[in-house]
Amino acid sequence: MSEEKAFQDYYPEEVAHCYGCGRLNEHGHQLKSYWQGEEAVAHFTPQPYHTAVPGYVYGGLIASLIDCHSTGTAAAATYRAEGRPMDSLPAVRYLTASLKVDYLKPTPLGGPLELRARAVEVKGRKVVVHSTLSAGGQVCAKGEAVCVQVPEEFMLSLLQQRKES
Repeated sequence: MSEEKAFQDYYPEEVAHCYGCGRLNEHGHQLKSYWQGEEAVAHFTPQPYHTAVPGYVYGGLIASLIDCHSTGTAAAATYRAEGRPMDSLPAVRYLTASLKVDYLKPTPLGGPLELRARAVEVKGRKVVVHSTLSAGGQVCAKGEAVCVQVPEEFMLSLLQQRKES
């Protein structure tokens, strides 16, 4: 993994509260994604309470991880496509317009999960991300997320609200 900051660590405070990836949500997953070549990679170790049936991970957690890793990848891919650093303004954030998850095999509890994602389309305010979730080197789920950029005026209004409070 890289020594660089995670994609999610660049999110402005106003949009860093997501349950899946928000660094300011102390009860959330706080997923961290990094570039590894052309792929974005994240790791997450489920806890025993993330159980579906004994010994296996709850499918909602898998979808949540794919979702947040995909939106982070979308933001990072946009910065790359625009040739600018992730701490430059205006800030870029994405939300999920659609998420498709295919569960290929049961995902075992008891070890780290690896997420890998690629932005396969970066076009205007839309980024399509394909991802996989693996346990012990076995791909257990794959996903496709269509991510849409949060409008700049909304981001600016959040920043303005913070300055006024």
